[in-house]
Amino acid sequence: MAKLFLLDAYALIYRSYYAFIKSPRINSKGLNTSAIMGFCNTLHEVLTKEHPEYIAVAFDHGKTFRHEAFPAYKAQREATPEDIKLSVPIIKNILEAYHIPILQVDGYEADDIIGTVATKAGAEGIETYMLTPDKDYGQLVKPNVYMYRPRHGGGYDKIGESEIEEKYSITSPSQVIDLLALMGDSADNFPGCPGVGEKTAAKLINEFGSVDNLLANTDKLKGKMKEKVEAAVDDIKMSYFLATIKTDVPMGDLTLDELKVEQPDTEKLDKIFTELEFKTLKNKFLNKTSEKKKNVNSEPDLFSAFANKGTEEPENANFESLKTIAHNYQLVENEEEAKKLCDYLLTNKIVSLDTETTSTHPIDAELVGLSFSVKENEAFYVAVPADFKKALTIVNIFKKVYENTEILKVGQNIKYDMEVLHNYGINVQGPMFDTMIAHYLIDPELQHNMDYMAETILHYRTIHIEELIGPKGRNQKNMRDLDPKDVYEYAAEDADITLKLKNALEPRLKDVNAEKLFWDMEMPLVPVLADMETTGVCLDTDSLKETSTLFTKRMKALEKEIFEEAGEEFNISSPKQVGEILFGKMKLVDKPKKTRTGQYVTSEEVLQQLRSKAKIVANILDYRGLKKLLGTYVDALPKLINPRTGHIHTSFNQTITATGRLSSSDPNLQNIPVRDDDGKEIRKCFIPEPGCLFFSADYSQIELRIMAHLSGDENMIEAFREGFDIHRATAAKIWHEDMDEVTDAQRKKAKQANFGIIYGITTYGLAQRMDIPNGEARQLIDDYFTTFPKVHAYMEKAKEEAREKGYAETLFGRRRYLPDINSKNGTVRGFAERNAINAPIQGSEADIIKVAMIRIWRRFKEEGIRSKMILQVHDELNFSVFPEEKEKVEKIVIEEMQGAYHLDVPLIADAGWGKNWLEAH
Repeated sequence: MAKLFLLDAYALIYRSYYAFIKSPRINSKGLNTSAIMGFCNTLHEVLTKEHPEYIAVAFDHGKTFRHEAFPAYKAQREATPEDIKLSVPIIKNILEAYHIPILQVDGYEADDIIGTVATKAGAEGIETYMLTPDKDYGQLVKPNVYMYRPRHGGGYDKIGESEIEEKYSITSPSQVIDLLALMGDSADNFPGCPGVGEKTAAKLINEFGSVDNLLANTDKLKGKMKEKVEAAVDDIKMSYFLATIKTDVPMGDLTLDELKVEQPDTEKLDKIFTELEFKTLKNKFLNKTSEKKKNVNSEPDLFSAFANKGTEEPENANFESLKTIAHNYQLVENEEEAKKLCDYLLTNKIVSLDTETTSTHPIDAELVGLSFSVKENEAFYVAVPADFKKALTIVNIFKKVYENTEILKVGQNIKYDMEVLHNYGINVQGPMFDTMIAHYLIDPELQHNMDYMAETILHYRTIHIEELIGPKGRNQKNMRDLDPKDVYEYAAEDADITLKLKNALEPRLKDVNAEKLFWDMEMPLVPVLADMETTGVCLDTDSLKETSTLFTKRMKALEKEIFEEAGEEFNISSPKQVGEILFGKMKLVDKPKKTRTGQYVTSEEVLQQLRSKAKIVANILDYRGLKKLLGTYVDALPKLINPRTGHIHTSFNQTITATGRLSSSDPNLQNIPVRDDDGKEIRKCFIPEPGCLFFSADYSQIELRIMAHLSGDENMIEAFREGFDIHRATAAKIWHEDMDEVTDAQRKKAKQANFGIIYGITTYGLAQRMDIPNGEARQLIDDYFTTFPKVHAYMEKAKEEAREKGYAETLFGRRRYLPDINSKNGTVRGFAERNAINAPIQGSEADIIKVAMIRIWRRFKEEGIRSKMILQVHDELNFSVFPEEKEKVEKIVIEEMQGAYHLDVPLIADAGWGKNWLEAH
């Protein structure tokens, strides 16, 4: 049977947009492409997995007959986000390139258009699917007509008559209209019958068969239900009218043949995707055809018919490349030529450098070659032998260049090159310019890899490494496997492009007022992080084994208790089975949440709210927590110990977070839980070098101190200057108590308020966090702002300044761009407003600790300190310290942390010592 897919455009566009609301996809032109990307992915899934013969996309178009009949229809809805308004014309262009019909009719919604086409096609024997998350479409389901509903987390549900009838406990899908008429619809703003929900509506419809019959027989109702229905007759009738999807929209002479899937205009799609910077989508849609052509047994894809004609558009025709520009790249293969090149490089004030290696992990990487560039379109590649002694001979020729303090070194992620060269005895010195970091400061939300920047800034397509060593996987080659003649142009290009990017980015740093941030903070931090990564961290593997045994034993004990409480054995790691036990069998709540597929929701958030209700819930949460700690840290960390150094070498990333905070990866050591005893047990396993002590120093309540400084609030400033416990002082002021009389419960509430309110938490959010009624949370927020009036004034000022500038700023001038700050859509604007308050605080905290790290590292070098800084975790620094340097290290660290920035309140650093991280912190 032939298939027809009908897509509800705006429903899918909104769904895609809000899916990425916390981390929107912004391209280099500042366009939020979340909605476009999500819509394209949905379209691609349908075309390549379902292979429909027919397809169309329906759009709403202006005010409808429903608005005329009921002016309040959808009146409560937020304004369409500006990014969606910008996205719709682009999506329509993409559909035109696909040759997919766009259906829209004045005065009607997409629902009505789809209802009309689906009803007609289903009657003609076409298997018709309505792709939408909107429940109202259930009324249209009939033989040959199905809903194709997106699931949360991916995939789709095919919903037919039986599924609709089962879901709503009704006898016919057409009764969905009757249900909606009684229930009303808050999304579309029509009233229904007050006090009637889904279950009551289903019961009434099952009893009376329809709304018409119900209204004709209200005398058979009893008590309050009779009163409710009779008082709402007009509203119910209007709701029925509004809920009914039309199936007779005038569609002109539209025929099924006009909806046939056709070959797309690949040239036009290529151009659109290039403009949008959809590299992955473009490859997925356009660059797979030649591979598909070679495999006659492969599953047909959207472009198979087009590809088989052999007329595929040349790849990346819009970019410059080595094939289109004049260039002078040279391969250097002997010592004599290498020495000449070194002499030439020493005559320059700026040298762009790159390394080719055998691994992406610098600790293990062996050099394959060195690249240099001092002029655009001119570059050199020096092949490095595999034998370490011979390699040292070649590398040492360039030691005078790398360690020259007068030459500016330019690199893309230069920290990596520094660490690799360190393995060969080279200590890269002098001023540095990292193009990745420069781009991060200019456009923090974008990608910062070289290929992306080359395409978006230079309109140039580089040679991609996969073209040399093949795609990732078991059969991927190593750079060492290739002849230098096959590598040199790729490697030389990297150094050349990096130099070009430096020349393009440097003036843009000035444009965004980020020069001082770049030269005085981010670049001086690079050698600090390189040193920390190279040093690494020691692990007590025996202690980890003990912890593993302890956690495993406790998990087994918890498992036994859980099975006893449940009265049966089940898979505790299965959300489905946990839900069936807690809600299906034990019925812990009357109305448990369910997913769209009907599975009970057993997320951390849901179970935490039920922790006190039954011991089995607390046990399941504890079991899950232990399992996660075992899998993520206890059993995983020993496998990450480098066999050569005996240490763990995490990577500290400067260009990941939008706030400026450092992040840690491979492994992530910044997410080890510290609030509970189990997380602390893991910290116990981090130890100093043999014979050394573990030293930890962290800022005391730095975020609140920054807020006190930014707001200038006298009450908050006084509390910090007097050295009071800020949370106890806050509680005392809110509840008008003496500090000595503040209870622990009051202090806890004040602490939650302090950290929640300064980040713009909502009444509902605070109520959920503190497990208190909304009214109490609202009163607490009001009392808080009465106590600290200038905090509230600062928050409003922060939002207003962000609205004027389009960005928020830290104390050091780091920007967080907020394109949605002036959105007419309250939800979208709310995210931006919270970031306007959050970014200056979190960003300033990140900047302050970076300054402290740089100053501590420099003083260690200047004063001949052998002890090492080994870890940074947000507002905390950790060190491995020789006992004889104990007093000196503590003095330097505390002085530099407390003196990193002058706030209106003192910066305080707390410190501790021990045999391991837990003891020290």
